[in-house]
Amino acid sequence: MELSLESLTGIVLGLGLAAATGLRVFLPLLVAAIAARWGLLPLSDGFAWLASGTAIAMLATASIAEILAYYIPGLDHALDVLASPATVAAGTIASASVMVDLPPWVLWPVALIAGGGVAGLTKGTTALVRAGSGAATVGISNPIISTMETLGATGLAALAIALPVIALLLIGSTLYLIYHLARKARTVVFGAR
Repeated sequence: MELSLESLTGIVLGLGLAAATGLRVFLPLLVAAIAARWGLLPLSDGFAWLASGTAIAMLATASIAEILAYYIPGLDHALDVLASPATVAAGTIASASVMVDLPPWVLWPVALIAGGGVAGLTKGTTALVRAGSGAATVGISNPIISTMETLGATGLAALAIALPVIALLLIGSTLYLIYHLARKARTVVFGAR
């Protein structure tokens, strides 16, 4: 099977949207739904429902509820635990919805493994950052982190739609930077190992 440029672009775009779902589950799907509704984003077969008014209304409601919940101390940590499986599902859906021109036997494994995996990795990374900042600042910095995650989810989803390859490079470099900073912080807190 030969992949077209449109198929490869869809895969990269899907990975960008999936990574954004690791920051906020519903917000990247809302951005993608609005872009599809405005004709800026082609959707895969079977995903036309994402651009419907009902889906947009539901995603907007869920996005607002999720954003607000992350500002409630204690609930933000519980939501990190509960949202992890939902993040993998949302990353799979987000990536599958934009991987156009792929046969189902290619689309679904790529969406599940790559899209769901990137979403889970992003979610795990942000959960660790939130836990570390919560422990270091007794939760005082959590609203700042919540705001950064919301802005990051919105910006990354928009960037993935506008410039998918740049978004993918940004995701990789950001995850590497966070990993490096987490290792450095661990060394400072727990000593060299």
